[in-house]
Formats: sequence, C-alpha cells, structure tokens
Amino acid sequence: MRLLLIIMLFSNAVCCVGNNLKIEWEYLIKGDNLDNWIQRGGNAKYSLKDGVIIGESISNTPNSFLCTKNNYSNFVLYLEFKVDKEMNSGIQIRSNSYKDYKNGRVHGYQVEIDPSDRAWTAGIYDEARRGWLYDLNNNSTAREAYQHGQWNMLHIEAIGTSIRTWLNGVPVANLVDGLTSNGFIALQVHALPKNGVKVWWKNIRIMDLGTTTEYPQKVMGTLHTN
Repeated sequence: MRLLLIIMLFSNAVCCVGNNLKIEWEYLIKGDNLDNWIQRGGNAKYSLKDGVIIGESISNTPNSFLCTKNNYSNFVLYLEFKVDKEMNSGIQIRSNSYKDYKNGRVHGYQVEIDPSDRAWTAGIYDEARRGWLYDLNNNSTAREAYQHGQWNMLHIEAIGTSIRTWLNGVPVANLVDGLTSNGFIALQVHALPKNGVKVWWKNIRIMDLGTTTEYPQKVMGTLHTN
C-alpha cells in the first residue's frame, strides 16, 4: 500500500534536476486516435475505444507490433492490460526495426504477457534475437501475481543496464543487460492461427528519464522504500 501511495504522489510531481532534466508522466494514448503510433510486422488489427487500445489477432500473419513513434532510453513505464486466455502478447521496450536486420523485423527486449499455465507474465524475452533472458521458472510468487480475466498492472523500469518489472505490485524480473540502450515501446499481438483473439491495454504512461542515469536512479529508489 505504501508503494502505491508513493507512486500516486510521485505521479503528480514534476522534478527538475541539476542538468535541467524534467521528469513527468506522459500518457501514450492521446485523444481518439493512434496517430502517435505506427504498426510494424504483421497485420493484426489495432483499434482505440474509450481510451483502451485493443489488439485483435488475424490468422496467417506474423507477430504484429504497434510502436511508438518516439524512442526512449531510460524510463519508468506503467500500464494496465487484460488478455484472452489464448493470446500471447508482450510490451516491447528499447526495441528497433532496421532494414538491414531481418528485413526490418522488430527486435529487442519484450516484457512478456503470458496467460498460459506456464504463467511467465512480466518475464523478459529478447524478441527476434536471443530468446529468454529472465523467465519465471523458479519464481512461483511472481507466477501467481497474474489475474486472469481482470485488469493487471505492469510496472517496468529501464535505467542504464538495469531492467526491472513488477506485476500487480509483485517484483518479477531484475535483469542486467547492456545490449540495447535505446528504442521504441511497442504492443505485441502474437501470431495465432485464428481470428478475433484479443488483448487490451489502457492507462499507458511513461516517465522519460532521458540519457542521464545517476539522478533518476536516486529518484527511482524512493518508489521502492519499505
């Protein structure tokens, strides 16, 4: 409860540091359109209704990604999601698409959304590169944090080489990896053999910490005090 209170108080603040970096929340769902996003990969259907982005599977198409037009280096990201039982999804962070890498295939860190019995939601996968970097095979507490059929809160921090995740307030991944330091955020609809399987995202907000890591690390520490 104290963590949630600190987050609520902190979300209303604007912090100015010595290098004039301004730290404030930016909501990534804006207005009644998806103009600040771009779709890459497959042809899954993305729509926006009442402030909720809905991803819907289309058969016989590759993994699809709705990507922010902006790139981010160091940040805190919060969002809520829910998903059909058959859907495998994820949140790409520090991800990229280059013509000279697998013909533009989206690649990079993915925070997993996994409603299967395996229950590795909020683990970290490296999409189209190295595979699993931080699974939940030995973390039963984190596996039990996912709430099927309900809105789940996902909290992601990427600061320097540190990537950490929380699911519904439960600590999940704590990865140190320096392969990629900058890239877009993306919402994945996994390739599926049938139409109409859905995932929903809402209240997507990011605190962009820029390229400076020293002061933001001190700020982030205040979010996790007991």
